Amino acid sequence: MWCFDEVRQLASRLREQARTSRQRRLLVLAGDADWGRALADDLCRTLPLSPASWVSAHSPDGADFLAGRQALALLGQERTAVIFDAHSGFDPDVFGAVSGTVVGGGLLILLTPPLAQWPDFADPAAARIRTAPPTFADVSGRFLQRLVRLLATAEGVTVAQAGLLPVLATETAPAVPVFDGDGFRSADQQTAVAALEHVIHGHRRRPVVLVADRGRGKSAALGIAAARLLREGLKRIVVTAPRVDAVTALFAQAAGLLPGVHQRRGRLQWHEASIEFHPPDELLLTPVSANLLLVDEAAAIPTPLLIRLLERHSRIAFATTVHGYEGTGRGFAVRFRHTLDALTPGWREVRLQTPIRWAADDPVERFVFRALLLDASAAADDDVADAVPARCEFVRFDRDSLAADEQSLSQLFGLLVQAHYRTRPNDLRNLLDGPGLRVYALRQRGQIVATALVAAEGGFDADMAQAIATGKRRPRGHLIPQSLAAHLGLSDGARLRCARIMRIAVHPAVQRRGLGVLLLQRIRRQVAGDGFDLLGASFGASEELLVFWAQENLLPVRLGFSRDHASGTYSVMVLRALSKKGAEVHAAARARFFADFPQQLADPLRELDPQLAALLLCRDDAVLDMSLHPWDKREIGAFAEGARSFEDALASLYRLARCVLVIPDGGLDARARGLLVAKLLQKRRWDALAVLLDVPGRAAVLACLRRVAGSLLKTAGQLRDG
Repeated sequence: MWCFDEVRQLASRLREQARTSRQRRLLVLAGDADWGRALADDLCRTLPLSPASWVSAHSPDGADFLAGRQALALLGQERTAVIFDAHSGFDPDVFGAVSGTVVGGGLLILLTPPLAQWPDFADPAAARIRTAPPTFADVSGRFLQRLVRLLATAEGVTVAQAGLLPVLATETAPAVPVFDGDGFRSADQQTAVAALEHVIHGHRRRPVVLVADRGRGKSAALGIAAARLLREGLKRIVVTAPRVDAVTALFAQAAGLLPGVHQRRGRLQWHEASIEFHPPDELLLTPVSANLLLVDEAAAIPTPLLIRLLERHSRIAFATTVHGYEGTGRGFAVRFRHTLDALTPGWREVRLQTPIRWAADDPVERFVFRALLLDASAAADDDVADAVPARCEFVRFDRDSLAADEQSLSQLFGLLVQAHYRTRPNDLRNLLDGPGLRVYALRQRGQIVATALVAAEGGFDADMAQAIATGKRRPRGHLIPQSLAAHLGLSDGARLRCARIMRIAVHPAVQRRGLGVLLLQRIRRQVAGDGFDLLGASFGASEELLVFWAQENLLPVRLGFSRDHASGTYSVMVLRALSKKGAEVHAAARARFFADFPQQLADPLRELDPQLAALLLCRDDAVLDMSLHPWDKREIGAFAEGARSFEDALASLYRLARCVLVIPDGGLDARARGLLVAKLLQKRRWDALAVLLDVPGRAAVLACLRRVAGSLLKTAGQLRDG
């Protein structure tokens, strides 16, 4: 091992290089855990490095430390040094997040086992991707092996390993001046604040979109603008983001500019004015009035929610991180730009390109981007423009080869990033190391045009399956088999082998050409041939996605009862049988769904979109068989003609709804089907229905309901008398 003096000299030279260039440097101390921790502690005290934070389960006495994912609380803060202890676990999400807190002139110190041994290290952070049975051997070391390879070749990264003394190149980079402009930390930030203020001072429906990499002062710009607008007399600014923690920097910046402010988590009060945080789904369920709505980390919020916020608020601003940990600004641009053009053609984009915490071309930022594939990109549009199903080859990637193939890995992960608003660095580790995970793709001329991640689940023995069904055991992972057993009481579902499609993505340039369905078909054939009993998926329910999965007969068997706060959607589980045993479980699950779902709509699913509920109900393959009694038809006819009150005809109308809503068409348009669901199954109030239908009040809603009942009598011949 090196003596401390040698490492002090090395770290001192690195620190001087960092200060001169106003960049950061990454120092890797690879060796025994106690040696690395003692050495890092010595550097913090002797250089000195302050303020410094440790991300470790074992830190020196008196050190500022956070263990594991608690370190995400550092987001928005600034440190001269961060000591990241990989002996306590290497969590990619945490590493990426805390690296951004190190300011120019500072050091990111990474403590690791000897690099040659690190890929085989029993990493505690691997617990996040382990599935039952919980053994370290189930998680491969591909992610760490790739990381070691990148550390060895990256510029601006210095590895201090036992017996190996690196030679530092002499750097002559001139000192970089710090921007000084009226309290702003860059000209870009000053421009962004002016654009945000113009949202209030200019014409309505002229939103601004801030786009930036991390460390460019985006959230601070939102906070500065919010504070300045309150000081000008604005009374209420509402902020939304996927999580309240994502706007910590915004609130901190605003509070620092408002003397005498009162602040608590998610709320800032200054005299009679306020800045308040509300989750996206809450804003849609319970609309709030605001002078200005600020949407931070918009890339991590599904486009349908953003559209509804855009429609409801005439003065609104969005901010998104291009290579972020909440979501990707690149996917956001693809999904949302056309909407802005259509609804608010006067919108403006402001890009913050100048780093604030460090100078441009920072080697630590460059390494983190590459290591975590934050800059991963799908294939260029022109390279896949002519892709059609007949020209594509279906492949299952060998993950050892994929980890060593940077181009394919970047294309594949970049495609997932663009398609899924919540792709995070830890998903890269799961892709490479996750137990029982399969990586499939469609390629044309070597370019990836579609991809899917499939998890092998289930196969429990009878005792474990019964323990899951009775709530006594909850083994990690295995989402679909556990849900079948624990939620639907189908213990046999946990014994069967299920292939769950975790992610599926088609290149944006070639969507709606049948490539997604082709990929599903090929996966189904392969996993069926490999002996799986069921093929399934779980995702946020939407009409578009339900129709897509139904094309391959993956049909709903369960809907979750809680909305996702960021997306506002309910999770739906879809399933298809691949074997005789699978068909028995599938039929039982479908029967249970159609027996329970109408009742659930009256309570836990009362807020589910009625038209979406109608779509879920009509996907019944004759599982439900109900009849109408002759008196029901008489009551419905009298109601349609105005001779019966709604209350008197309610029971007959309910039975009618249960009959017609299982028919895919049923002679009704989507609006009429939604009305039947909302009033007769979800029992919504008349005033809520008036808002839903955009009509004046109860009388107008009742008139609509009578018309629907009357039109149904014309097709009542389809319903046999009971």
